Amino acid sequence: MDNKLKVSIVAALADDYAIGYKGKLPWNLPADMKHFKTLTTGGTVVMGKRTFESLPNGPLPNRTNIVLSSMISEGVSEGYFEANSLEDALELCSNAKEVFVIGGSAVYKQCADVADTMYLTWVHGKFKADTYFPEIDFNVWKEVSRTDHPADERNKYPYSFAVYEKIK
Repeated sequence: MDNKLKVSIVAALADDYAIGYKGKLPWNLPADMKHFKTLTTGGTVVMGKRTFESLPNGPLPNRTNIVLSSMISEGVSEGYFEANSLEDALELCSNAKEVFVIGGSAVYKQCADVADTMYLTWVHGKFKADTYFPEIDFNVWKEVSRTDHPADERNKYPYSFAVYEKIK
């Protein structure tokens, strides 16, 4: 049996690959927040320091939180672990079946080569942004599922949940 750690990217991005503006998501999409929570609860999430600092309530509950940082804190961090490289972060996850990389842009770019799966929410709209998801080489990824959703009273923009697997 293969005990290889599954590395998955989880991101919400606009059609032009926008993912952030001034340290926040450029949209409010409750359906995506619910989807993200369902996908990652009980698992391990890896994120960069700026993404961690953008979380309104600190470490994500009911998940093992690992924060990538070049400046490791002294002492024990409350509710999360720190790693100074993606390799160290993945080593901390060695007992997990799957690890979810949740941002930001530099971390996504860093893990593109080792990721097995991408769970992407495509948000269909134009947004003011200063942070973008790295370009995706669709020659190495195969879309395995997609669910399209129209805008509604709670979700202002149409969106699609798509899952991609790396072509072996």
